[in-house]
Amino acid sequence: MQVAARAVNLVKEYGAGTNVVHALDNVSVEFAQGQFTAIMGPSGSGKSTLMHCMAGLDAMTSGQALIGETDLATLKDKELTRLRRDRLGFVFQYFNLVPTLNAEENITLPLSIAGRTADPSWFEEVTHRLGLVERLKHRPAELSGGQQQRVAIARALISRPDLIFGDEPTGNLDSNASKEVLDILRAAVDDMGQTVVIVTHDAKAASYADRVIFLADGKLVQELNHPTTEDILQVMGNMEGL
Repeated sequence: MQVAARAVNLVKEYGAGTNVVHALDNVSVEFAQGQFTAIMGPSGSGKSTLMHCMAGLDAMTSGQALIGETDLATLKDKELTRLRRDRLGFVFQYFNLVPTLNAEENITLPLSIAGRTADPSWFEEVTHRLGLVERLKHRPAELSGGQQQRVAIARALISRPDLIFGDEPTGNLDSNASKEVLDILRAAVDDMGQTVVIVTHDAKAASYADRVIFLADGKLVQELNHPTTEDILQVMGNMEGL
């Protein structure tokens, strides 16, 4: 198994002294290449903090967060920015599309910022798979929520990243659009060889993953492989009962 990313004794603290909050408490976990992983846990468990540290969006207090063999803590600001741009893709709850750009321009924006152009055949494959071919000249306001999230996923895929991070990627969508987006993320892993890691509170969304890891009080407490919605709900119910 090749590892796309891993945390080693990862610690993230906020505050100091008696007011210190241990958002992550010596978390060690690996994310396999070509696998779909969901991160779950109660509110305040550290799941979003883990993703943000792994994605280089937040600095850790101690330990290591590695993308491949690259230790994020060793990178300077410009190197970290370049890594996020070139090796990672991001899908957020609120899409984060530029309203004045059309769908095509939003998809290729990270490459444009880097002074690169999209590979035409890859752009065609991504937009075709995501059902966006007829919507490329539309601005975000002219697209449904599901279509906007598909544009965001295309933007995440266009640079062929090592890993795609999703922070509640279906949290702002209705059930039909959520299923559509999750089917796309599943296909990105199965058909396109991508590695996907999402944070979610939704057991149905997490059931699309190959593996679910559960955090509580900043610690990794359990994981499920090939989970069902019922399996996930049972674990979450047990955690809430503690």
